[in-house]
Amino acid sequence: MEHPFSKSCSIAERYKRLMDLIHTEDSLAIIINADPDSLASALALRRLFWRRAKKINIFRINVVKRPDNLAFIRSLNIENQHIRKLKIHNFTRFALLDSQPHHHEMFRRFQFDIIIDHHPFNNSSKARFLDIREEYGATSTILTEYLRAARIRPSPRIATALFYGIKTDTDNFMRSSLPNDINAFRFLYSFANINIIKKIESSEITRDSLNIFIKAFEKVSFHKDMAFLYMEEVQSPDHLVILADFLLKIAEVNFTVVSGRYGSRILVIFRNAEFKRDMGRLAERAFGKLGSAGGHINAARAEIELERIKGELQEGMDMGDFIFKKIKDHR
Repeated sequence: MEHPFSKSCSIAERYKRLMDLIHTEDSLAIIINADPDSLASALALRRLFWRRAKKINIFRINVVKRPDNLAFIRSLNIENQHIRKLKIHNFTRFALLDSQPHHHEMFRRFQFDIIIDHHPFNNSSKARFLDIREEYGATSTILTEYLRAARIRPSPRIATALFYGIKTDTDNFMRSSLPNDINAFRFLYSFANINIIKKIESSEITRDSLNIFIKAFEKVSFHKDMAFLYMEEVQSPDHLVILADFLLKIAEVNFTVVSGRYGSRILVIFRNAEFKRDMGRLAERAFGKLGSAGGHINAARAEIELERIKGELQEGMDMGDFIFKKIKDHR
C-alpha cells in the first residue's frame, strides 16, 4: 500500500480524517509492543477519541519486565492488558501504534483501521488510516501534534507520558530526530511532571533483578575500554539491555557488549559512547552472516538461532568465547 499522505498534507487535514474513522457506536482496541513511546501514544490516542468511542482498551503483545518501564506504567497508572485477553468480537475498530504489521507475527492477525508509526514504511502496511513518518524520532511526537490540532491541552499524566516517550525514543535527542520532536518536547515540558520523570529514570533495579546484577558482576570482563559479558540463559531480553546500559556508566568503559541465550536464540546487545565506533556496523560485520544484526552508531543488536552457531564453535570453545572472538576479529 502506498502512503496516503503527502509530506505537504497538513496536520489539520490528517486530524480530520482520523476523527472521521471512529463513531459513538465503536469500540476501539489499541495494540502495541509496550514501551514508553507506544504506551504514551496509546494514552494520547485514547484521549483523542474520549467521548467519541464507546470503549477504548490498550493491549500489548509483550511482557513488560524492564524496571524503568514498569515504573513508567505504575507511576502514570497506565491501564493495559496482555493481548491474550483481547476478544476480537468485542471490538469494532483496531489501531496499531509505534509498529507496523510486519514487525511481529501477532500483528498480522489483525486488519487495522489505524496505523500510526515513525519506523521505516513497509509497503505491506495497510489500514484505512495510515500515518507513518519515518523521519520523526518518536510516535509520541506525532500524537502530540494530533492533540494540538484538536486544541486539547494534555493532562499532566498524558504530557508526562508523551514527554518521556520522546525522551527515550530519541535517546535524549542523541538519535535521529526533527525540529518537530524538539517542538513537541518543549510544548509538553510546561505540563509534564519532571519529578515523576526523574523517579522513572532512576528505577533501574527491582528486588527481583538484584540476582541478575550479582551474576553479571561476577562474569563481566574488561578489555581496554570495552565491557564484555555473556550471561548464559536469561529470562528476558530486557535483562541484557539493562545490563548493557548499566555497564556503560563505568567511567573507564566506552562501549559494552552483553549477550545471552533466550529460548532458541543468542542475543547480543551493543552500546557505545564514542564517536569513532559504529555499533550497527560492528554488529553486522560480526554476526550478519549468522542471523539478523544491525542498529545505530550508539546502539545495536544481533539475534542468531542457537543451532546456526553450534556449527561454528571450535573445539573447547564455549558460547561466550565464540562471541568475544567475533567481536575482537571485527573491531
